[in-house]
Amino acid sequence: MPAVTIPADLPVPQLNQNAKLVLSKRYLRKGPEGEPMETEQELFWRVAQAIAAQEVNYAKSSCTVEELARTFYDMMISFKFLPNSPTLMNAGTDLGQLAACFVIPVGDSMDEIFDAVKHAALIHKSGGGTGFSFSRLRPASARVGSTGGVASGPVSFMRIFNTATEQVKQGGTRRGANMGILRVDHPDILEFIRCKEREGDLNNFNISVALTEAFMQAVEADEPYDLIAPHTREVKGQLKAREVFSILVQKAWESGDPGIIFLDRINRDNPTPALGEIESTNPCGEQPLLPYEACNLGSINLALLATDTHEGVDWDELRRVVHVAVRFLDNVIDASVYPLDRITDMVRSNRKIGLGVMGFADLLYQLDIPYDSQEGLRLAEKVMDFIQTESKAASKILADERGPFPNFEGSTFAKRKQGPFRNATTTTIAPTGTLSILAGCSSGVEPLFALSFARHVMDGEKLVESNPYFEAAVKAAQCHSPKLMEEVAAKGSIAHITYIPEDIRRVYVTAMDIEPVWHLKMQAAFQKYTDNAVSKTVNLPNSAVQDDIWRIYWMAYELGCKGVTVYRDGCKAGQVLCTGDGTKADKPDERAETKVRHRPDVCYGFTQKVKTGYGDLYLTVNEVDGKPFEVFATIGKSGRSITAKAEAIGRLVSLALRSGVDVADVVGQLKGIGGENPVFQKKGLLLSVPDAVSWVLEHRYLQGKVLAEDFQSLNAPTCPECAQELVFEEGCYVCKACGFTKCG
Repeated sequence: MPAVTIPADLPVPQLNQNAKLVLSKRYLRKGPEGEPMETEQELFWRVAQAIAAQEVNYAKSSCTVEELARTFYDMMISFKFLPNSPTLMNAGTDLGQLAACFVIPVGDSMDEIFDAVKHAALIHKSGGGTGFSFSRLRPASARVGSTGGVASGPVSFMRIFNTATEQVKQGGTRRGANMGILRVDHPDILEFIRCKEREGDLNNFNISVALTEAFMQAVEADEPYDLIAPHTREVKGQLKAREVFSILVQKAWESGDPGIIFLDRINRDNPTPALGEIESTNPCGEQPLLPYEACNLGSINLALLATDTHEGVDWDELRRVVHVAVRFLDNVIDASVYPLDRITDMVRSNRKIGLGVMGFADLLYQLDIPYDSQEGLRLAEKVMDFIQTESKAASKILADERGPFPNFEGSTFAKRKQGPFRNATTTTIAPTGTLSILAGCSSGVEPLFALSFARHVMDGEKLVESNPYFEAAVKAAQCHSPKLMEEVAAKGSIAHITYIPEDIRRVYVTAMDIEPVWHLKMQAAFQKYTDNAVSKTVNLPNSAVQDDIWRIYWMAYELGCKGVTVYRDGCKAGQVLCTGDGTKADKPDERAETKVRHRPDVCYGFTQKVKTGYGDLYLTVNEVDGKPFEVFATIGKSGRSITAKAEAIGRLVSLALRSGVDVADVVGQLKGIGGENPVFQKKGLLLSVPDAVSWVLEHRYLQGKVLAEDFQSLNAPTCPECAQELVFEEGCYVCKACGFTKCG
């Protein structure tokens, strides 16, 4: 791509260090050696120009390309609005794929199944995530007419999709993300619900069960319901609805998977039912789409729209930003180069966009409104009602300028004599994990996960970062001190710090301070005025029992949500002993006994030389019964600090192996740990001494095996790229330090 020409008077983006790091790592165009080839200013101007250039397609446009490019640029560098990541990465580049999420159909034949695998690979390569419904596939053991054999079922084919995803990195920067969905009345539903029981299985999939109205009514009445073979429409058996619902609850309690979506409710809001039923969503569940549809998303930063007037929100500015953002997102549809012609046709026939928000928790902080309050819910409804109304008004203006979306005449809008509109949908509450780091605000509509936390910036050095509104509040209350901020960083919350004034403790609540029911109520408040769905996690404490999740699921159904994701704190990082109903056992401190095996007098093994940024590492691995038993790591001359650290790594890895820890778990802990002196070699990029140790162990003992990408620590999952703790919010793991997310 040619260099971007920057106007002399173009303002320079003002970025904090965290935003600079994330932009450099994930968004700036890179050269052949991975070095950035553009500045932050050039990135935003590249995007603004590419999207504004689409105005030339419309003779009735009320804007010139030059004026609009400036407007788009100013809106992005002020961080009042940001488009989804693929648009920031690819607008104005040769790749040119700007949409975040796609749904690909999976038909009941080998040709259709492997076409879907191929199409998903192309989408992942271009930077998008994919959703699939496997509900059309005949169940396991059903007869296959062409061969006389038997089918292997949906879960078996999901593993093929998972393996294919593992081999393709999105846009060369990140692994793809998938959503797998199965209808609750599919005969293989129980196998699907349990398909992620083993850690690491289907690690590139989020999974959700599509619940029907008939099933929910059967749960309520405690009745059985029919299982339907999709290829014949025959009833293949029955299950007790409450038992299936209980298993769903149990698995969500154990690990957060699967989530649930309410399929009939989603289809009642399908604006183009003549084109078919919606079967699936994108990877985080907030964007239901027809087969071969895609949607481009963007978010408004509410934190920057607070005022100190009685209004609380600058409604005039919010209206302006909404109208500019809708025009921006509609232009993205024209600017994007889609990976399949069928996707291009569907997207430009329906022109779905998804305008959402971020910074809502920060808005509440500025207005002294607790997240878990009726006042908080009222503000959520008022803000989203306003955005919904104005986005429809903006879409109507575009329809006057450019014409309605081509499928408008057969849409529910035409039948209700509404519109015409340029876009079949205009609003979605999408995840903003990485975008909110750029904007320096809270994620989506989530509460803050922590008011303050320590970020590891260099070897052994920590930088404490705090929410600016909280820090200002405690300074105004004259209770700010370095000791307080360290205590908040250690706990994340101030709920139990009694010397902080009660009014501050009431307003500055975090995700785990809030009762789960309030998480769900807030999701429902935003859903009330959102076309598509809401990306939101209902956080529960580790002590939550399965009945708590049952109530959350049922309330989501009653309050009109389109789906729900729950996450019990620590559920994927080592469990307290529990009884079958999810309550604590009588002896919570009891643990399985672990014995360290004694070393035989003679061990045989190998020594491998590995080049690292600190010099040559000599790693000796001794084996017992063909398995790694102990590790000795030597680097540099005796006495150096790095030598001591290498020896410590070897000793701890040896202790783990001799205690029966699987080598895959050891590799998962060490792989991806960053260091100051990464080096490139034939083995690839080795980030540090522990990363080099993991490389040797992985390539000696794990060839052909898929590692889980959760990289579980003893207490919480850690980022595979920077080793910081991952946070589960908006339906996905995200790293607040570097912007890594498992869901693209």
